[in-house]
Amino acid sequence: MAKTYLQKQPFCKTSLAASYTLYESETSVAQYCDAHYGPDKLGIANFPAHMAHLCASAMLGKPKRSALDLGCAAGRASFELATCFDQVTGIDFSSRFIEIASRLKERGSIGYRLIEEGELISDHEVLLSDFGLEATAHRVTFCPGNAERLDIHCHCHDLVLVANLIDRLSKPGKFLSEIHKLLVVGGLLVISSPYNWLDHFTPRQQWLGGRFRVGTPITSLVGLKKKLAKHFDAVSEPQDVEFVIRKTARTFQHNISQVTIWRRVC
Repeated sequence: MAKTYLQKQPFCKTSLAASYTLYESETSVAQYCDAHYGPDKLGIANFPAHMAHLCASAMLGKPKRSALDLGCAAGRASFELATCFDQVTGIDFSSRFIEIASRLKERGSIGYRLIEEGELISDHEVLLSDFGLEATAHRVTFCPGNAERLDIHCHCHDLVLVANLIDRLSKPGKFLSEIHKLLVVGGLLVISSPYNWLDHFTPRQQWLGGRFRVGTPITSLVGLKKKLAKHFDAVSEPQDVEFVIRKTARTFQHNISQVTIWRRVC
């Protein structure tokens, strides 16, 4: 049975630096640990595991030597990808997320505390073996890093997963114009995003869509296609995938990401 404690709530400013700091807070780290390794919520399947399974299905019949999980957070998709790839690299801007994922790889377990209501919190522990992922965990390497400042010439991957990241980049267009350099020709790029554009992460003029241009509404999918058209072909039609973040025992954030899959052609 979960133990209950008192917890003081942290205060965060709304500047760009503070916005990223949100992902370093105990509350945020715990919420993402629960989103990655906790029980399914509201009847919606685990999002990072589902994304990894979509990737694996798209890669049927293709070489599975190396995968890159950009914005890996607490690492669930990276561990799932390691069951079918020879090696997987998980990268995240948050050093706390990388610490959690690395600890789970090394020790096989992590603990975290969730808000139940008000100042009441509960203890939780998960084991990598609970998900059958311990046998291939050695194939995963976790590294802190900025997706917008990667050495894009150092590796060529068969798959790059960019899950719920592009609307948290300061220059998503520039990122997408260079992402092909991380993939072998024929490799797959899998992108998911709820396109939740916010000025304190992405300056308005850098949004891929969700705004008007010369009086014409531009969707993020249109902007995404434009940025990727030079080096990629779409593999399938976009699909919506739901995900849930638990805030408290009775408060949940329900989101829908649009998932697109692209093949590098040149």
